[in-house]
Amino acid sequence: MEKKEVFRNPEVVLDIHERPPFWLGIGLSLQHLFTMFGATVLVPLLVGIDPAIALFSSGLGTIVHLLVTKGKIPAYMGSSFAFITAMQFLMKSYGFKAVALGGLTTGCVYIIVSLIVHRLGSNWIHRILPPIVVGPVVMVIGLGLAGNACSNAMYRTVHGTQTYDIKYICVALITLAAVIFFNMYMKGFFSLIPILLGIVTGYIAAVLFGLVDFQPILDAPWFKVPNLHVPFVNYEPKFYLAAITTMTPIAFVTMTEHIGHLMVLNQITKRDFYDEPGLDKTLLGDGLAQITASLVGAPPVTSYGENIGVMTITKVHSVYVIAGAAIFAVLLGFCGKVTAVIQSIPNPVIGGISFILFGVIAASGLRILIEKQIDFNEKRNLIIASAILIIGIGGLTFQIGSFSLSGMALATVIGIVLNLVLPKKAKSEA
Repeated sequence: MEKKEVFRNPEVVLDIHERPPFWLGIGLSLQHLFTMFGATVLVPLLVGIDPAIALFSSGLGTIVHLLVTKGKIPAYMGSSFAFITAMQFLMKSYGFKAVALGGLTTGCVYIIVSLIVHRLGSNWIHRILPPIVVGPVVMVIGLGLAGNACSNAMYRTVHGTQTYDIKYICVALITLAAVIFFNMYMKGFFSLIPILLGIVTGYIAAVLFGLVDFQPILDAPWFKVPNLHVPFVNYEPKFYLAAITTMTPIAFVTMTEHIGHLMVLNQITKRDFYDEPGLDKTLLGDGLAQITASLVGAPPVTSYGENIGVMTITKVHSVYVIAGAAIFAVLLGFCGKVTAVIQSIPNPVIGGISFILFGVIAASGLRILIEKQIDFNEKRNLIIASAILIIGIGGLTFQIGSFSLSGMALATVIGIVLNLVLPKKAKSEA
């Protein structure tokens, strides 16, 4: 019997199932950890949950996702921003018990949808998401976050008020320059960790500009157990209708993000994850990761575009690197001192690396349009791309009661509808 040849992407340094050397793997994993850390801990800080729990659950959720997808998708799971407003309302009205229930129900929605997809198959994905829809949606994923990157790079928050700070701009630009330098001019090991080296360089610059407060680091203990909230252990779970009605609809928004991130991963890895391991498996993995997060009292998790940006820049797609980052996240959830160090990374450093990470995702969408030779002389293509880009980047919101679609999610829906209803040719082109 002839052995089936395993595909390897010739454009990458390390493909999905290739294991890096031990010390290189540690550096690559830490790069992913530092990249996602700022956003992952920001969510619980805004909601009023212990950030260490979010760090712990992001690693645990990533491991769950890797297990469910049989190690075939290099995706890192971090705290989802989509649920912030709903979680803030629930925390203020009912407490973390309601947030946990809401996260549990959103995970169940994912599981139900995954079962439907398993039954119907995923061939329909390619029909409703052709390149003319996928390309602009991927661009929106990156460009839609541009405002966050620039805000981090410009504004210092003082007593709840954002103030423009030239020091922030300088640190952000130094960080950006460092990432570009290490990516373009370094060889070997250093060329594989430009984001990590950029963060270190930016952090040193921030220290020199007096933007780093070391007191929380000195005060933090070396070992600290996260303030976990486990049902039937720390508390008796209760039924909150408001938690279900408030958070469940948002699951469909994050599903759209999930599909969008798979689009990007398909593009950069030269694979079709809708087919193998299958959209049903990826949705199931995401749903079980959300349920896992809810069972430890953490915010719902979802795949992170920041980490996809790292993979695009470094051309390292190894699931072993992603798993290493997840293990580090779990361990560091118990290390107060290291957590405090990472939390001390100033916003302009995060903003500086975000210029590259989010831009690379947007450029991946443009690459799809070029490689598929989309003709923008055709009015149909021009209309679909234009609507997706402006609605997605502008953040248009469609809301009915507690259900809302906004930004990328709404742009994707409208792009799909336009692709299905518009004729192949306008009358003037026929």
